[in-house]
Amino acid sequence: MATLHDFTVDDIEGHPVGLDRYKGKVLLVVNTASKCGFTPQYKGLEALYRKYRERGLEVLGFPCNQFGAQEPGSEQEIATFCETNYDVTFPMFAKIDVNGDAAAPLYRYLKREKPGLLGTEAIKWNFTKFLVDRNGVVVARYAPNDTPESLEADVAKAL
Repeated sequence: MATLHDFTVDDIEGHPVGLDRYKGKVLLVVNTASKCGFTPQYKGLEALYRKYRERGLEVLGFPCNQFGAQEPGSEQEIATFCETNYDVTFPMFAKIDVNGDAAAPLYRYLKREKPGLLGTEAIKWNFTKFLVDRNGVVVARYAPNDTPESLEADVAKAL
């Protein structure tokens, strides 16, 4: 059976990263955007990361421009925005598609493992979140309006 650990993605600087490096960690995987109404969630995501990283949490941010063209910048612009405005220190990755024919294989996997409301696989908007256990298995999916703070109990339980 495939797990999240079987995938390789590019980091925000374009370097390949095998997600097997996160074996033994609990992951919160999020598709992000810099010009979205949910963008302030970066603050909550960073707070969760700082609070729980010593216990094994990693937040993985995947910029996506598929929703309202709310992530138009380059990877460098995205990295600068996140650092400057939200002091983001969790790992950010290269911009990807999460829906459609060009959807990243990682997101095809995440959507298949944890479909959304009424079984739909499509990501509805920026800041959809997936919680992945230490074995790379997707255990929960959260809507964009589910704040990072509202996920804290689930994150703590997974740790």
